[in-house]
Amino acid sequence: MVGVGKYTRMRSVTLPDQRATEALAAEFASALRRGTVIALTGDLGMGKTVFARALIQARSKAAGIEVGAVPSPTFTLLQQYDLPDFSIYHFDLYRLSEPEEVWEIGLEEAFAEGVALIEWADRIEAYLPAGAIVVHLTSGLSEEARIAEISESK
Repeated sequence: MVGVGKYTRMRSVTLPDQRATEALAAEFASALRRGTVIALTGDLGMGKTVFARALIQARSKAAGIEVGAVPSPTFTLLQQYDLPDFSIYHFDLYRLSEPEEVWEIGLEEAFAEGVALIEWADRIEAYLPAGAIVVHLTSGLSEEARIAEISESK
């Protein structure tokens, strides 16, 4: 799989607030290519959806497409955004019952044909391809602050 810019090695980024999380996501968005897999992990409320929405909005805007509000696919498990260069497949696996179910909703297609952006990716860790970019979000020193641990899956 393809890395995203300078974030293919382990790196820790302090995010003082939601804007910083959105800025990091926008930086990722500018480097996306077909075949990129971004695996978002972390506890409930750590900013996975904030990151995903900001990435989708930034990449769509750069492509000249207005997507408006980006819904979380918690109940549908998948939301697809078709862009000129590739599609972004936004998965939210919070409600996934069994890891194997992910194949039924198009994970293989996302890996092969577009960009896979996966919230709660730890639920399918065994199925992540080598080289997937893992962004693990944890709480920081203040209520709004987060720490993003960025690494590459093996």
